[in-house]
Amino acid sequence: MPNLVELSHISKSFGGSLAVDHVSLELFGGSVHALMGENGAGKSTLMKVLAGVYQPDEGEIFKNGHKVSFANPREALEFGISTVFQEMTLLPNLTIAENMYLGREPLTAFGSIDYRKMNSDTQAALSELGLSLPPQTLVSGLSIAERQFVEIAHGVKADASIFVLDEPTAALNAADVEVLNKHIRRLRDAGKAIVYISHRMEEIFNICDTVTVLKDGKLVGTRPLSEMTPSSLVAMMVGRELRDLFPSRGQGTNGLLLDVKHFKIGASTKPFSLQVHGGEIVGLAGLEGQGQQKFLRSLIGQFQPFSGTVAIKGKALPLPVNPAWGVRRLRSMGVAFVPEDRKEEGLFLGLPIAHNIAIGLHSARSELAIAKNYRQLIADSIKSLNVRTTGPQAHAGSLSGGNQQKVLLGRYLAEGVDILLVEEPTRGVDVGAKSEIYKLLRDFAAKGGAVIVLSRETVELIGLCDRILVVHGNTVVSEMAGASAAEQDILNAALNAEAVVEQE
Repeated sequence: MPNLVELSHISKSFGGSLAVDHVSLELFGGSVHALMGENGAGKSTLMKVLAGVYQPDEGEIFKNGHKVSFANPREALEFGISTVFQEMTLLPNLTIAENMYLGREPLTAFGSIDYRKMNSDTQAALSELGLSLPPQTLVSGLSIAERQFVEIAHGVKADASIFVLDEPTAALNAADVEVLNKHIRRLRDAGKAIVYISHRMEEIFNICDTVTVLKDGKLVGTRPLSEMTPSSLVAMMVGRELRDLFPSRGQGTNGLLLDVKHFKIGASTKPFSLQVHGGEIVGLAGLEGQGQQKFLRSLIGQFQPFSGTVAIKGKALPLPVNPAWGVRRLRSMGVAFVPEDRKEEGLFLGLPIAHNIAIGLHSARSELAIAKNYRQLIADSIKSLNVRTTGPQAHAGSLSGGNQQKVLLGRYLAEGVDILLVEEPTRGVDVGAKSEIYKLLRDFAAKGGAVIVLSRETVELIGLCDRILVVHGNTVVSEMAGASAAEQDILNAALNAEAVVEQE
C-alpha cells in the first residue's frame, strides 16, 4: 500500500536547542506505526510539526505524494490528520459536547448553536468507545482517565486518514486500553495510518506493526516489530541493555508503620484491613474506579470514608480527615502523598527546581522560624536523583516527564519522611527514567521506609512490589506476593466480584 504521509528531513529548533534533527518518516495506510524514544527524544515535537502546531525550520511534508504545509492544527485536520496530544487540551469550564465541537459548532436554521445535535453526536461518539458519560458533563468533573478517553473520542470521531495518538493510554487501565486497541484495529483495517506514541512496551508489541526510534532528536532507525524483542527495542532506545528494569525486592520488613483496620469506603461496602511495614512496597491493583484512589485520598481528606481506623507509627489518624489540613497533617506524621497529576497537583511548574524541592522543607518549619539555606541539600538531591537539568534554577516545567517525577519524589525524600503514598509513579515516563524511579522507591524502602503504590500498569506492580492488594467494589478482595503474582491472577481477582471476602 502506498504511503499516505511522508515527512522528509524535518528539523525544528527552539532557541539554541535542536529538538528534531533531519528526521524522515513514512506512514502507510492499514498500519500502526510506533514512535518511540526516551523523553526529550523529539517524538512529540515531530508529531506537532505534522499536526500544524509547529512549522518546520527545514524539511517537507508530503500527503498522497503532494507537498503540503499546515499553518495550524485546523488546517491539518482538514487535510485528514487528527492528533490526540499528550498534554490534554480540553477546556474544563466547558461540557464534553462543547469541547468536541469547539470552533465548529453546528447551527440551527435560525443561526443559533444546535445543542441537540452536538449532544446527540457526542453521545454517539462516546458510545463507540464504550463510554456512558453524559455529553452535558463539565470536563472539570471528569477523572484524568475520563478526560483522556474524551480526548481520544474527539480524535477518533474526526473523519481523518492519519491518526496520531501521543501517550493515549497513560491514564487508562488494562480494560480501557483493550477498548481503545479494538478501535485502533478497526481504523487500521479501514486503511487508516496510525502513529502510536507510548512508553508501555507490551502495548507496542500488541498493537503496532512498525517502530521508529528517535534519540536526542535524531532518527535511530525504523524496523518491523516482528524482527524486534522488548530487549532489543529498549537497547535501540537508550543505547544500552536494561538487563533488569526492576531492582531486587526487599530482604525483609521492619516495624509496623501503617495500620488500617475495618476500613469502609462507603456505607454499603465491605470493610477491609491492611498493614504496611518499613522496608516493603505494597501495590494497589484493580480496574479503574474500584476504590484504590478513594482509599489513598481518604488519608489526606480529599475523600470522606464511612468508617475505620488508621494508625501511623502507632499514632491514630482521626477520620474523617479535614481536607483543609490533611496533607500538612500527614506530613507532620512523616507521610508524603505523591499525586497522579504532577503538573496540576504536585509541582509548581513556573518555579525553579530548587524551590520545588525546598518548599517541603520550609513548610515543615514554623512560620516565624528564620529561613534556612538548603542550597547544598538541593544540589545533593539533584545529583542523587540524577535529574537531567541545566541547574537548580531551571523551571520544573522545562523538564521531561521523568525528571519532573524525580523532582517531585525528591521533595519528600529530602524531608526524610517514613511513608510514601504514590499514585501512578511512572505515568508518562520513558523506560530509562522508569528504571531510575523504581530504584529510588526501592532504596527508600531499603532504608526502612514504607511505600504504597497505586498503578494501572499491572506489570509495574508485579515487578516493583513485595505485596499486591487487589481492590474491587471498594474493598480488598485478594492479596498476593509480587514475586509470584501473574497478570492473569490479578485480572481474575479484579473482575471476580464473587471473590469479595470481608476481612476481620
